[in-house]
Amino acid sequence: MKALIVAAGQGTRLREKGELKPLIPIRGVPLIERVISNGREAGIDEFLVVTGYRSEELQARLGEFSRRSGIHITRIHNRAWDRANGVSVLAAKQYLDEPFLLTMCDHLVDPQILRRLIEAKAEPDTVTLGVDFNIENPLNDPEDVTRVKCEGERLLHIGKVIRDFNCFDTGVFRCNPVMFDALEESQTRGDDSISGAMNVLAGWGKARVLDIGDKLWVDVDDPIAFGKAEALLDEGRL
Repeated sequence: MKALIVAAGQGTRLREKGELKPLIPIRGVPLIERVISNGREAGIDEFLVVTGYRSEELQARLGEFSRRSGIHITRIHNRAWDRANGVSVLAAKQYLDEPFLLTMCDHLVDPQILRRLIEAKAEPDTVTLGVDFNIENPLNDPEDVTRVKCEGERLLHIGKVIRDFNCFDTGVFRCNPVMFDALEESQTRGDDSISGAMNVLAGWGKARVLDIGDKLWVDVDDPIAFGKAEALLDEGRL
């Protein structure tokens, strides 16, 4: 299976750690390389990375990493990188006409989460989001994480500020091309985000969730989360 990685934004909240977020080293390895290596461990054999901010620099480094590691990486430039993340996903539409995984360049997740999504029996024309029901876990900031309301395996609502929720969005999705249809519909409604597309899919009855159980993940988007990720890496838990 292929994996699409969104790496287009500025990452201003991690600026003290480095100028270009995907290339910030965490325990000596750039974030984007850790994300790709985790994907490879889970069985992904081809990656597509959407770049934006300082695209030439990032694409050059990805090319070097691809040659060094032997991992196939298709690099896609999103000229509208300053818009929400759904625009970056839609930039890959012409490259993907089969099921694929979607993740973010700053989300470090246990490879088992990716493997579960790959192996899940997905219904045709649905998108499945990996969700964390352990909402009391201090690992991820409850005021910053994206919240999800689901019922069984059906995703009902997703958003940063929704009050009625029972799990968190891990930022890892198993997608079908219907995701691109939902992104286009969401953008016509004025919402450029991936969450907007998931709400469209929920309205169509095509949004699903997969419980990640006790597996760990960290959204490395600020210095506090960065420190937590370093500690987990040191302990061999991530």
